[in-house]
Amino acid sequence: MKRKEIKRTKSGSAPKWMVTYSDMVTLVLVFFILLFSVSQIDEVKFDAISESFQNRMIFDFSPSPIPMENPTESTDHMESGEMTNEFDTPTQMDDVTDRDAMEEEEDSLTDLVNNVENYLDEYELNNVISANRNERGVVLVLQESILFDSGEAYILEEGQPFLDRIGTLLRDIPNDVKVEGHTDSRPISNYRYPSNWELSGARASSVVRYLINENNLNIERFSTVGYADTQPLVPNTSEENWSQNRRVEIVILETAMEEGAENEN
Repeated sequence: MKRKEIKRTKSGSAPKWMVTYSDMVTLVLVFFILLFSVSQIDEVKFDAISESFQNRMIFDFSPSPIPMENPTESTDHMESGEMTNEFDTPTQMDDVTDRDAMEEEEDSLTDLVNNVENYLDEYELNNVISANRNERGVVLVLQESILFDSGEAYILEEGQPFLDRIGTLLRDIPNDVKVEGHTDSRPISNYRYPSNWELSGARASSVVRYLINENNLNIERFSTVGYADTQPLVPNTSEENWSQNRRVEIVILETAMEEGAENEN
């Protein structure tokens, strides 16, 4: 028996490649539609926005360059002062405040210098104590010869009246005080002072101790430091220069420096 051949009916569906092709054409069409829609931009508004980004000041000090739907409201705000520049006044106030503070500090330091100089003149101390002014405040310089024997840190009896005068001066002003010891460059070595570091520190401490104990001054106002021979006034090349470099400096600190030191702590 012969098998009957089954006739296959032709399918009416599109070829597979046609589906892929139609999808691609659809996507391309959508892409060009998007490009067309994006290209329709209000050139006036676009230019205004571009300029505003290039000039940052527009955001801070001017209204929007793009026309508003309700311009009357914007005009009302400008007329009422609600959109005035809020940055000018604080900046100007800060400048004025800083300048006033600097002038006050300058006046305070000038008054302090004048008071110290008048005090030295009144008690005829200019021949033994010199006063100068720098960025730290007022510096009183006492030479070693009026306070100490060579290589010693004990205050001489004849030097005590000068410290008493300085103590009286310090009682009348509220500023903090820093006492600094200085030596010449010649080395020293003994059982009390192995080097000039110990000697300069001991001399500064002796001066502070005397000022506090004999004049009833607040200990919290004082600090000491020994510089040895690291900060000479003149080169250590002669006996006269050595004498100038051996000294104790009493620094009456400027108010601003006191506040800065407290902030650092």
